[in-house]
Amino acid sequence: MSTFWLLRNPRLRWLLAAMLIAAAILVFVLPLVVAALWSLVDPEVGWFAPEILPSSLSFDNWRALLAVPEMGDAFATSLTIAPCVTLLCVLLGLPTGYAIARRVGRYRPALELFVLTPIMMPGVVLATGLGAFFMRFGLAQTIPGVILVQTVVVLPLMIRIVAATCDAVPVDIIDSARTLGAGPLSLARLILVPMVMPGLVAGGLLCFVNSLEEFVLSFVVGMPKVQTLPMLLWAYLGGRSSIITYGAVVTLVLLVPTLVMLVVIERVVKQEYLAAGFGKA
Repeated sequence: MSTFWLLRNPRLRWLLAAMLIAAAILVFVLPLVVAALWSLVDPEVGWFAPEILPSSLSFDNWRALLAVPEMGDAFATSLTIAPCVTLLCVLLGLPTGYAIARRVGRYRPALELFVLTPIMMPGVVLATGLGAFFMRFGLAQTIPGVILVQTVVVLPLMIRIVAATCDAVPVDIIDSARTLGAGPLSLARLILVPMVMPGLVAGGLLCFVNSLEEFVLSFVVGMPKVQTLPMLLWAYLGGRSSIITYGAVVTLVLLVPTLVMLVVIERVVKQEYLAAGFGKA
């Protein structure tokens, strides 16, 4: 009896699908539901075992968070920094990813490992080193400094996705365009960018979301003059005694921009772009 026979069995296929759906609900949906319930727990009553659901719901936790006076400025700062980081990652990631895919040869594994170093390093170590470097050059406590420091840790995601997408671009098309007289800019604008657009969209989405949620580097380089939304929310969370209820509110607030971005991208961009960019096509 082979694995393919098991997959051809209708009952087993339905059982496998049900198990996957149950696992997805357990891993993704249930934590969100619990977080939403905790954010609505009445602080005067609480939520204790063996109660399955809170006995009393209230918006007091949300009102307390939205009453923070710096909330609007922090949200605007994050929405200013994230698009700039995404654009900078696109401009730097496209030529770098193409060079890794086409020009490196046998040194590609070592170069890819070097590119991924900022992600592999502990955030505190990276933030300490870059923070001292940025202070020396006058970029600390400035929005350009926060943009650059976020780009350092987010750019490897873009480079990795663009390099993988460039692997699927036929070399003959690039060579033919050069033979017909296409210059570097024309080659990039008319041929390379349209063909790697799935990778750019997927990488840009990851860069935008990671920039919105980045905390450690932004805190070390930006504080106290530059305050992003995660920095404000964690500062707000640190002064609370009932950390679970307010932590649930902070979790949902950080999750909302990500979900909105995913919905907008799905509506505006072709679905095959997203699928191909994440390696599903």
